[in-house]
Amino acid sequence: MKKSVILVGVGGQGAILTAKILVNGLISKGYDVKMSEVHGMSQRGGSVSTQVHFGDKVYSPVIGKGAADIMVAFEKMEAVRYADFLKPDGIAVINDYAMPSSTTAAGLAEYPEGCVEAMQEAFKCHVFDAAGIAESLGNAKCMNVVLFGAMTAVLGMDDIDWETVIRETVPAKFVDLNLQAYRAGREAISE
Repeated sequence: MKKSVILVGVGGQGAILTAKILVNGLISKGYDVKMSEVHGMSQRGGSVSTQVHFGDKVYSPVIGKGAADIMVAFEKMEAVRYADFLKPDGIAVINDYAMPSSTTAAGLAEYPEGCVEAMQEAFKCHVFDAAGIAESLGNAKCMNVVLFGAMTAVLGMDDIDWETVIRETVPAKFVDLNLQAYRAGREAISE
């Protein structure tokens, strides 16, 4: 069994921390795991992608186009930007959230309409307001762990004690918040 996950978003949304939680959990279960990160202009609000490839034996961290089993999109335009990495039968978990790029914020370009609809036409999608859930928990920055919880529910990865992994990975002062976020993400998918 081999699986590939691509996490996509905008710099500062927590894709890399999310990938670290995923990798730590997979390693704890004995999987061979490879991870790669592409930061791009992430410090300036640019695109970020993190790829995690895992299984009994994995030789490369790079996921080719049309090879990812699941995409977790922290921002809906980024889902479209990286759609060609998903398998035709791949699953997308999408935060129904728009974060204007520097060019759209400056008025040099329009934010594209229909991102979610375009993804739903091509793939099986789970779309929800992860950012809103995070805000309801009191801290918008835990949106990444809300999405992580949703991803683990979609993948059916219930054989890993994700709550322990979260406790061991995030800073101690944010453990309770992140556990709430993880549970909220799982609930959002099961509704």
